[in-house]
Order: sequence, then structure tokens, then C-alpha cells
Amino acid sequence: MRAFKDMMKKRYILFLIPFILYIVLLGVMPQMEPDEARYSLIASSMNETGNYVTPHIKNTIYLEKPPLVSWVTAVFFKLFGENDFSARLFAGLCAWGCILLTFLIGRRFRDEKTGLYAAATLTISIFPFILGRINILDMPLTFFVCLSIWLGYLSLITEEKRYLSWLFYFTCALAFLTKGIIGIVFPFAILVIWLIWTGRWREILKLISPVGIVIFLVMVCPWIYLAQKENSDFLWFFFVREHFLRFTTQMHGKAEPFYYFLPFIIAGTFPWSVYLIEAWQGKNTATSLFQKDENKLLVVWFLFIFLFYSASSSKLVTYIAPLFLPIALFAGQIFRIYDEELTEPSGKRQVFYRLALYIQSFLILVAVLLPPILKPYSDDAKGLVVMISGQWWLYVLPVLLVAILMIILPDWIARKVRSGWFVTIYLLSCVLLAGTILPITNFLSPYRSSLVARDAIARYVPAGHLLYQYRVNFYGIDFYNKIRTPVVEDFGELADGIFAHSK
Repeated sequence: MRAFKDMMKKRYILFLIPFILYIVLLGVMPQMEPDEARYSLIASSMNETGNYVTPHIKNTIYLEKPPLVSWVTAVFFKLFGENDFSARLFAGLCAWGCILLTFLIGRRFRDEKTGLYAAATLTISIFPFILGRINILDMPLTFFVCLSIWLGYLSLITEEKRYLSWLFYFTCALAFLTKGIIGIVFPFAILVIWLIWTGRWREILKLISPVGIVIFLVMVCPWIYLAQKENSDFLWFFFVREHFLRFTTQMHGKAEPFYYFLPFIIAGTFPWSVYLIEAWQGKNTATSLFQKDENKLLVVWFLFIFLFYSASSSKLVTYIAPLFLPIALFAGQIFRIYDEELTEPSGKRQVFYRLALYIQSFLILVAVLLPPILKPYSDDAKGLVVMISGQWWLYVLPVLLVAILMIILPDWIARKVRSGWFVTIYLLSCVLLAGTILPITNFLSPYRSSLVARDAIARYVPAGHLLYQYRVNFYGIDFYNKIRTPVVEDFGELADGIFAHSK
């Protein structure tokens, strides 16, 4: 029993395990096309050209997003070399930061134990686990937006500490420099709606800080000014086209139905969400969450971002990452309450719980078995190509074992020692998530990365010879092979930059 209690300590939940999951394993998978390789190539070009104002890809201007992530990645490239680990390090650190932030919020709302349960729940959520190991903007944006919301909330409830308001504006500026105007819109909108809902609308003006505004402007205006100076249409392109028109029109071809995000939210809580069926005790659990105003903050946090993106004409699954912090806080408190009581479900809830566990393990089994089953039927002409190595079964064995143990072990340990139910779920989930990295790498690399092309180019293309990409554009070829490959008849997202050069 003591061993289980020892595992729920800060040094494990907040530091050791997140460090292994979110930092140590970053370099296992090659970078995926096109997003990861694009942002790596931008950071590499910044170091190569010395131009840190206007991002470039393949010597063309790329102003769709602000440059903060590229700046940080460029620094990591200088420190650790240009590789997969350093390219993803900022995303991994921001994911880790979200875990620490979840702990701080849970501790403030209830106590340290709740903070640890919430942080552990976020750690084993597959959505942030995946997003925290991809070199794109969404995990840094998530960290800065969520930190801004939290600092803004603290500034409203602790009036004597002005520096919290200044830090609120500081983190809003970081969020803006990560992905634009939503870095300001989300924190302010969520806090204003929360103040109105809690009957504190007279305090809205407390969000306005002259010093904070100066801090924000000092941080963001130099880049905006220099970008406009170097690119005459920057202000229209960045603020109108990439913000207003992206939200209100289907110009980017990413229109999806209103309910688009719902299945991803549910799937993003894998593998712990099935255990909520056992942990939920109805009204007793609902009344034991947080204080009324704290619950309202988390509800507004979730609903505003969810509804905002659901109403948008441009939808990408990565947008919903900030939702998983309030989800983890609620779920962590539910797990904490149940873990202290360990009242086994009965009747229909017991049947439903067991059925959900079996279905989850069955789906894991199907995902593992499907590639080798389909491999003999690979046919280029039919569009079915499955390329996995002969070591596939070695890669997936840990996943299969853990999937079976997750059905049996947590409840068995809880019955035997009356403790350790959640810790067992947490540790098994950590092993499961870590164990998926090698199979996913083996399965996706031939399709979504430039790994095969990189090795073939290094072997067959003589140094100094020009290589063209015809009707394709793999940024990873340029990044990994340290060459610049002209693109023929497939400008794609480079078209705007090419047009800007031609003016």
C-alpha cells in the first residue's frame, strides 16, 4: 500500500514520468510531412540567412503564422544541432508546462492531492501526448493561452498582486507571437464571460492594465513593424486574410461539420476515460468537485473554445488542445474522490464499465493486428500499400500485454490492498502510450515522413547535383539532406510567397 502512495508524489507525477514521456522519447519518430518539416525548415532558414523577422521556406516568404516557435526552435538548433529532438523540444516542454499548470490549478482549487491527480490525468491523455511530440504551433499556443487564462483569473481574485496582471499581458503577448490574435481573444473572452456568469461584471475593467498594455505592445509591435517594413502587404495578409477570412470563409478548404471536434475530444481522453464509468458516483461526485465559481471558470474555458472553433469555417483537430486542461481537472478530481473510497460499481454501471474496458482493449488489438493482416493485400493500383518491418510483433508486444492488463490489474489491486487503483491505471497508461511510439513510427514513416527519400538521396544523388521535386513538396528532404530542392508544378502553400517575390 505504501508503494502505491509513494508513486503519487510530485517528483514522479510532475517531473520524472513527464520527462521520460514528453522529452526523452521526442527523437524516436522522424518528422511528419508537411507541418513538422515545414516549421523545422523555417527555423533552419532563419539561422542560415540571419533573417528572424520574415520566415522563409525554400527562399520564399511564409507569413501565415508569427515567428515565436521558429525563434525558439532556431535557438535549440544552435544548442543541440538540427535534428528531430531539438525540433520538437519546444512542443515537449510546453506539454510538460501544461502538466505543471494543471497541477497548480488543481492545488489552488482544492489541494495538492487533487493537483497531482489532475496532472497525472493530463499526462496520460493521448491527445496532448501526441501533440506534445509534434513540431507545430498548437502545443506552445495551448500552454501560453492556458497560462494566460490562469494568470488573468489570479489577477482578478488577488487584487494586491499587480504583477499577476502584468504577467497576464506578458503571456498573452507570447500567445499572440505564437499564433496570432486568438492569443488575446481567448483569455480575455473567457475571463469576461466568467465574470458576467458569476455576477461580477463590475470587475471587467480590472482586466485592463495600462502597464500590461505597454508590456504587450513592447513585445509584439517590433515584430509587426519590421515585418510590415520588409513586406508591404503584411498587415492585410496576416490580420485580414489569415485571421478574419480564415475564420469566416472556406478559403483554406478545411470546412467540417459543427460536431467535427466531438469524436476527437472523446478519443483524446484515451486510455483513461473508460475508468470514469467506474469512478463516477452520480450526485455525490458532482457535489464534490470544485467551488461553484471555479467550476464555472472551467466550464467557460471548455465551452468558449469548443464553440468558437466549432463555429469557424476552418477546422483542424489540433485546435482543441486547450480543452484538455479543464477536462483533466474535472476528471482528476473525480478519480481522486473514487480512489479514496473505492466503491465498486454494481448493476448496469458495472456491466457498462466492463463492456467499455473490453471494447477499448479490442480496438487496441484491432489496431495492432490490422497492418500485418492487410500487408499481403498491398496493391499500388488499388491504393492500398502497407509497409511495416519484420520486427512489427516485437514493437507491438508491450502494447498487447498492457491492453490485457488494463482490463484486469487496476480492479484486482484495488480489491487486494484497498489502494492503488488510479496509480495502476496511470502507470499502465504511461507504458501503453510510450509503447505505441515504435509501432506508430514504423507504420507512419513510409507515408508521412521523408525518411525513405532522405536515405535514398544520401545514397544515390551525388553531392552538388541539383535535385527537383516534381508535383510533390517534401520539406523534410531539404531539412534532413541539407539541400534546397526546387519545386516543379506544385507550389501549394508556397504560392503566396512566390507571388510576393515576383512583385
